[in-house]
Amino acid sequence: MEEQNSLEEFRALGLSETTLNALEKKGFREPTEIQKACIPLLLEKDVDVIGQARTGTGKTAAFALPILEKLDISNKATQALVLTPTRELAIQVAAEIGTLKGDRRITVEPIYGGSGYENQFRLLKKGIQIVVGTPGRIQDHLERGTLDLSALSFAVLDEADEMLDMGFIEDIEKILSHTNDDKRMLFFSATMPQQIMSLALQFMSQYEIVKVAGTQEESHLTHQYACFLKEADKPEVLTRIIDSAGSFYGIVFCKTKLQCDEIGKVLSSKGYNAEALHGDLSQKQREIIISRMRDHKISILVATDVAARGIDISELTHVINYTVPSDPEVYTHRIGRTGRAGKSGVAITFVTGSEKKKLAFIRRVNKDEIEDFRIPSADEIIQAKKERIIASVRHELEKESSDFDDVCDSLLSFASPDAVVRALLKLRYGRELDKSQYQSISSTGLMKEERSKAGRADDKSASTARLFFAVGRKDHFTKRTLANTIISKCHVHDRDLMDIQVMESFSFVNVPSRLVSHILSVFSTSGEGGRPLAVIAKPEKETGGKKEVKAKKRSNAVTRRQRRNWEDEIQFYGADSYDEDYAPRQSKKKAHGKYNVRKKKKN
Repeated sequence: MEEQNSLEEFRALGLSETTLNALEKKGFREPTEIQKACIPLLLEKDVDVIGQARTGTGKTAAFALPILEKLDISNKATQALVLTPTRELAIQVAAEIGTLKGDRRITVEPIYGGSGYENQFRLLKKGIQIVVGTPGRIQDHLERGTLDLSALSFAVLDEADEMLDMGFIEDIEKILSHTNDDKRMLFFSATMPQQIMSLALQFMSQYEIVKVAGTQEESHLTHQYACFLKEADKPEVLTRIIDSAGSFYGIVFCKTKLQCDEIGKVLSSKGYNAEALHGDLSQKQREIIISRMRDHKISILVATDVAARGIDISELTHVINYTVPSDPEVYTHRIGRTGRAGKSGVAITFVTGSEKKKLAFIRRVNKDEIEDFRIPSADEIIQAKKERIIASVRHELEKESSDFDDVCDSLLSFASPDAVVRALLKLRYGRELDKSQYQSISSTGLMKEERSKAGRADDKSASTARLFFAVGRKDHFTKRTLANTIISKCHVHDRDLMDIQVMESFSFVNVPSRLVSHILSVFSTSGEGGRPLAVIAKPEKETGGKKEVKAKKRSNAVTRRQRRNWEDEIQFYGADSYDEDYAPRQSKKKAHGKYNVRKKKKN
């Protein structure tokens, strides 16, 4: 009865039986707010539409269903153009429209960069009635004369604000200049900046604005938290969040491609199903990763903003901002990926001391309620894991199974039931329930009432020493290779190595005081001529006069400028301020503005 009522709601919007059958096959239950507002408007009135709705509210169906109803099936010319900011979204939207068309003989194809021209030439020559594409490749086909947009019925800008952010505004204007005047324009955007409205005034005549009230209401389903911590503690805190969640299925947003790769490697090395997604990957690799994430073969996607733009993955439980975004709109886009379709989600933003002003700005502009996040202790996580183990075993006990009767009889023949259960639990969960896998966290990341206690308990273990290593870049060492050398020879953990600096002929590494004597003894005869390869670094006050201090500053400045050329420069305990994912995609006006990309000094 409920299914029938749902179809009746869609039928009341003015949709045909062909469309209703397609919706029933897709399992649609009821129209969303944006669909209720846009579908009748586009079917009944000859107006342009500006729709404000965030990703995940069903806006693809909101514009696709009326287009499919209005399309002339007998005409093989391109009648609808949908522009999207990314290749992934183009593929996604084209696939969605393909399933919504039902048994209509309508051609829908994605046209995007990174894919071969020959197949696109062939498809366009044959005729594509609905083209879904990215601005760059669409403009390219227009210039080549392989795409004709003179007979459009609909032109759609999907995620218009993201295309604006990525510097596509000029491309869009050029593309629309190739279209006929009697088409209908549809803009869909999560936010409505002034430039979007200016574009609308330029290309729209009579338009209506649709703002979905439910968009604001759904934001309350996302519980927002700010986690105050030190940069070095971020990997540990991320691990604790994942482990305490139990069924973590989310996106970790990083600032740079290098940082994205490093965090992905750290998580994978710890046994998590995690993959990194960024602009250096080929289109095929990105498609495979996204597909694996949607199929739940991957539970953690570590991504840059640009790589994740437009990707709609449903049922995400968490969004982690590994760094605080500078733009409140970017923050809104990120956290909007969870807490959808009536299901609650969690958004946690890591905030270091230098990022507090950014968070304050986001709070002030978005007027969001962002609570302080309390990092769970190792004991709390272990207890939560034990409770989940008990619950899963109890669930299994409710099933009747004889698959292991012979093994069970054999085990019970030489040990008591208690001993057998303990042995099996140790085999299966021994590592998982080992509290030593969680390292200590500085008091910055703890709630006020816990800080004094944590300080007293960890004073000894938290102290560190600076070691000098007589190797550097001239010896073909990078941060990663130096760290790997120390780890393999001294059998220490990656987390024990902090603030690594690799110079031309020497390096520095901070290590816990408890490991100093051990590391020094291992490298006591590894240097040139049997001399020690590692010694305790001299305090800075003993480094000499002003000339030496200035020389050191110059050396550090050169080191920072050369950072991006070094292999694996971003460590799990550090972050690079240069965002390579944004820079190539920005127009000249934006490249040094909104995303704060560094300018190179002219010599």
